[in-house]
Amino acid sequence: MQRIKKGDDVVVRSGKDAGKRGTVQRVLPRDNRVVVANANMVKRHVRPNPQAGIAGGIQEREAALELSKVNPFCRTCNKGVRIGFKTLEDGRKVRVCRSCGEALDS
Repeated sequence: MQRIKKGDDVVVRSGKDAGKRGTVQRVLPRDNRVVVANANMVKRHVRPNPQAGIAGGIQEREAALELSKVNPFCRTCNKGVRIGFKTLEDGRKVRVCRSCGEALDS
């Protein structure tokens, strides 16, 4: 089971976007990286392609962040937290907040 999944709310711990909160758009497990909405924005020069409907110019998009630079956000604690795992009575394995013990999976 992964510690961070697509759709999770996370807090950026370090770098130029430290303290920013966003939603995970993509997880790249091979590279140990995640793409977070509105964090680590970079500019890319794009060549126009009329057949594909691409106008071209300078685009701003999210770049991947190192997985160790983000912490999952706990709504109960209202901060970025570490993750633990707990097995419920019905056999499901869920991610829990290490601070308050609240389950992060619904």
